[in-house]
Amino acid sequence: MRKLDVLMHIIHYVNVVMLDPRLLQAFVAIAEHGGFTSAATALNMTQSTISQQLARLEEAVGQLLIDRSARPVVPTPAGERLLGHARRILALQAEAAHLLADPAGSHAVGIGVAEDILTPAMAGVFAAFSEMDRAIRLDVTTGLSRDLSRRYRNGEFDVIVVKEPLANSDCRAFFVEPMAWFESASATRDWPDPIPLVTFPPGALYREEMFERIEREKRRWYIGFTGNSLSSVLVAVEAGMGISLLPCLSTHGRDVRIHRALGEEQPMAVALYAWEASGRIGQLVAEMVALLAWRSAQYGS
Repeated sequence: MRKLDVLMHIIHYVNVVMLDPRLLQAFVAIAEHGGFTSAATALNMTQSTISQQLARLEEAVGQLLIDRSARPVVPTPAGERLLGHARRILALQAEAAHLLADPAGSHAVGIGVAEDILTPAMAGVFAAFSEMDRAIRLDVTTGLSRDLSRRYRNGEFDVIVVKEPLANSDCRAFFVEPMAWFESASATRDWPDPIPLVTFPPGALYREEMFERIEREKRRWYIGFTGNSLSSVLVAVEAGMGISLLPCLSTHGRDVRIHRALGEEQPMAVALYAWEASGRIGQLVAEMVALLAWRSAQYGS
């Protein structure tokens, strides 16, 4: 295709897609009803108005679109080419208008949670809340507690649930999270000296506590495995790749046991922070707090 032909095709395409949908609607109605009078009646307008709209459309595209000499009137060859596109444009316009009129998902609520907090029960809380108000979209992010806390303070989240040594005074609620050292329950072995550790990445909450405790015990150590998620760390511990400091609740149902030489550790705080505590967000916060309270009580039962 010559460069001039390509240019003319682009200009023609731009002219068509930029047309007023009302003109396309008039053209489609005339083509479908086979006449100006019946088309005008269908669109609840006068015959002169629908004739003027067709004339404006034909002027915009530079071609006749309706053969007025036929009885009933029919599209010209150019009109036949445009008709299918016009119908799709009108259908897309109607779909867009419908979507914009529906408030579903129009209000985003940012939530950040530590990985092991996003349990099926917590997902159930989110699902039930979403069912109550379709206008709210929950944008949930899992990650390291320190990173989530930093992003919350920067205004990126509306609500967070994080682990920390001590909860800050502005938290909405906090619960004690028992911690302990774990090893594989089935891959029995005598740990070498130095002892391998299974850790989270640098900057993760438990990593520094692990190093401090094991050095207080005057044990030699090395990092045998680093996992960027709780799931990967648990799998490595189950496989016998080393020992790790973990939340006790996260080990339920896993093939691990407490490493007796190090045993339990100082508990962490599971803290919930929220900028708002009223309205719909307050209701969600209350439901999350109730679940966290139930979760904390399970460890002692």
